[in-house]
Amino acid sequence: MPPKKRNSGAAQNKEMKPSIKNASPDKENPDLSIEKHQEKDADFMTLCQSLQVIDAVCDRAWTIWKAVQASVDKVLDTQKRLWAACLFVAVIDLEVASFTFTQILKAVDLNVKQFLGLLKKMDVNLDTISTKVNSAVTRLEKKYDVSRALYQRFEKTCSKIYAEDSEAKGKEILRSCWTMFLLAKGRALQMEDDLVISFHLMVCVLEFFIRRCPPSLLQPLYQSVISTAQSPPTRTSRRNQSKAKPRQAPPEVDVQLLETLCKENDCSVEEVKSVYQTSFSAFLDSMSLSGTRDLPQATDLSKQYEELYFKSRDFDSRLFLDNDETLLTPKVEPMPVERTPRKNLPEDVVLIPPQTPVRAAMNSIAQLRVDLITSGDQPSSNLAVYFKNCTVDPTEEVLQRVESLGLLFSQRFGQAVGPRCVGLGKQRFTLGIRLYYRVMESMLKSEEKRLSVQNFSKLLNDSTFHTSLLACALEVVMATYGGSTFKNGGYSNGGVPVETDLCFPWILDVFQLTAFDFYKVIESFIKAEPSLSKDIVKHLERCEHLIMETIAWREDSPLFELLKRTREEGPVEQAEPPATLNQPLQHNHTAADLYLSPVRPSSRTLPAPESTAPPSSQPSAPAPHQTPRHPKSNSLSLFYKKLYRLAYMRLKMLYTQLLTSHPELEPIMWTLFQHTLQNEYELMRDRHLDQLMMSAMYAICKVKNVDLRFKTIVTAYKNMPNTNQETFKHVLIREGQYDSIIVFYNLVFMQKLKTNILQYASPRPPTLSPIPHIPRSPYKFPNSPLRVPGSNNVYISPMKSPTRMSPVMTPRTRILVSIGESFGTSDKFQKINAMVNSSDRSLKRSLDMSSAPKPLKRLRFDVEGQDEADESKPGEESRLIQKLAEIGSTRTRMQEQKMKDDAESEKDKP
Repeated sequence: MPPKKRNSGAAQNKEMKPSIKNASPDKENPDLSIEKHQEKDADFMTLCQSLQVIDAVCDRAWTIWKAVQASVDKVLDTQKRLWAACLFVAVIDLEVASFTFTQILKAVDLNVKQFLGLLKKMDVNLDTISTKVNSAVTRLEKKYDVSRALYQRFEKTCSKIYAEDSEAKGKEILRSCWTMFLLAKGRALQMEDDLVISFHLMVCVLEFFIRRCPPSLLQPLYQSVISTAQSPPTRTSRRNQSKAKPRQAPPEVDVQLLETLCKENDCSVEEVKSVYQTSFSAFLDSMSLSGTRDLPQATDLSKQYEELYFKSRDFDSRLFLDNDETLLTPKVEPMPVERTPRKNLPEDVVLIPPQTPVRAAMNSIAQLRVDLITSGDQPSSNLAVYFKNCTVDPTEEVLQRVESLGLLFSQRFGQAVGPRCVGLGKQRFTLGIRLYYRVMESMLKSEEKRLSVQNFSKLLNDSTFHTSLLACALEVVMATYGGSTFKNGGYSNGGVPVETDLCFPWILDVFQLTAFDFYKVIESFIKAEPSLSKDIVKHLERCEHLIMETIAWREDSPLFELLKRTREEGPVEQAEPPATLNQPLQHNHTAADLYLSPVRPSSRTLPAPESTAPPSSQPSAPAPHQTPRHPKSNSLSLFYKKLYRLAYMRLKMLYTQLLTSHPELEPIMWTLFQHTLQNEYELMRDRHLDQLMMSAMYAICKVKNVDLRFKTIVTAYKNMPNTNQETFKHVLIREGQYDSIIVFYNLVFMQKLKTNILQYASPRPPTLSPIPHIPRSPYKFPNSPLRVPGSNNVYISPMKSPTRMSPVMTPRTRILVSIGESFGTSDKFQKINAMVNSSDRSLKRSLDMSSAPKPLKRLRFDVEGQDEADESKPGEESRLIQKLAEIGSTRTRMQEQKMKDDAESEKDKP
């Protein structure tokens, strides 16, 4: 299949916003020359005229339309709508200021989601829609989702602020308030799609309008707050006081009113005040609104917003006020939350309200703050003891590093969000510092129990360890505030950094931290901090996957030097031998092991995963007549173990969609894929794991004469989770040159592996690589139910401890189960729960209830050969399950004996 060349400019990642200063489209673009386009459809030209496009856009859109016509079997939608989509693509590709997004939606009677869905359907070939268009569409869709969520919250909040009987005046105020918020967001924030900061700015705008509203328009709560705030100035009348005019202006901010709004909307007063005093105050000054009691004119606000709207050329957010069809979407059910049956609910049960995007964000932030309320932004007394126990006290270096990284973080945060948001960056950094010290202390306590040592001088004087740990803590904070999002699949197009994007791996770029070093801390961080929410754990696990897929393979990564050094000694890492499926990754390495790696001599045959060599052990001396080898890197070994699992999982997922009728090809594809990762790892430099996966799949189908085209592979790949179109549209060919996955296969992959690929067509193909374990997330969730071995649908759930966000539990919301004829008192259930609820699965306990649970001397995390609930071997049943089975058996025998006695007594009756 010949490579399809694209415009070289398509590989550049630029924002959708054009750098043009025009205020409206009809003043910038010249008239369309109809004479130049006689060969084009008349209706197409009518649409071009209505949208006032220039000749270049018209030609480009028509070329795209012809390509779409030739690529699809049937027309997906009406021609007019497809033409509009082609015009939209052409305008972005050519970076020409023409129509706005709202104008094109109205021209073809589509809403935002319908139009974006049409664009995705159009992308049938690898070069139909460029990476530049993909980037613009992603930004546009995210901004729309955030704007819609904010407007829904705005409507709900205003219904609690303004009286219902003030419709006419109230609608005018609402329109002015929403428009002023849009204007403030567009001018004060560089990241208009930041949900949390935008919502805090909305609260500031609401406070501004409430203070200036007639009390008769307000609900009683806000009437009382306003009257309380306005009562003190009545005592200020004095003789000889001539300067009364300045006192007519309201104070800069009504603290009591702001606190009431924050309380009603579950947001932090401290953070909203920071937004008010920096971004919003500066906006008011720019609008000359700081010293006036009057509300701004709606027409003036609307006119100024139009300038922003025509500059950005996206959607007109004022239309939310009119329920405009272009901004409407089908109603979606709220995010699922923990519920109890409505039938026969007792009065004391507290129902959790539906989770809207804003409420979910506010709750997550509030929970993070509650979790860290007892943690300080200085090392605790326990940490101070660990520092003093070190051969070289790291205290001064730790504090200096925190201070310098704090300044750097705040500065870069301000550059990304807005120059006046440096203070917000400092607040988030403070939360990260608290989490950083807290997790560090937890890690050291675990290491002390595991190794029975208190001197961690080498680890605590390792700058990379501290920077990685702090970066991980800050990533948790940033994900809590911004949602679990990632930057273009983990890399920016063509290596161009996207500064106005706080998504991972932004924090790595800020601290100049390599992804390979950051990955070492993730698993230990999760195990050391049990309060992390399920969403945050999944976010960190996805960060780890992104690192293995692409970020760790960047040009400057230390991974390549490690691989080069290890290759001199032998294979990088043998694929795992066949084993029981659905088992978690078995290893006992902690962050200390990985940052102090290497810790043992390398050998051709790797030691078993359950080896428990402590990180403080020294490399053993070589035998008298043995050539000394470089120490083996634990961090590289574990990285490749995880990489193989992830690689096979993704190959299996794609294979299942495409080739279930050819089961014999799966192990062959995996062998080629695994061979490439192990022996041709240079192909991963500045590339993505999935690019090698798709190429390996296509290559094996070619040599085995199975009809599978790249177009089919890519179509199925787009349906996989956690994929990005950049992966197959933007592949490195050679330095500075990018093209599609097809070109990469023809010019790079096939040229490098041709000999190896052709071996699979010979009578004596290469030995197949063993299939690795199908991975299961190694990160356990403490409240997840555990399946009873040997059963299909029987699970044991640990007892949940009530939390701040949990509803009140009653006998109706807890299902009480009796096991056996006379199991005993309820405290036995508590003790069973204590066994199952043990986070490290290390309680050794029988059901005689004679003594307290005794922890093991060494902590074990998923050590191979142990059951999750106790110390049973894989071939044995869990002791808890054995005991439950004995109870059930006893009950059965008692019932059988009772039936036998009843039968005999019936015989004895006359």
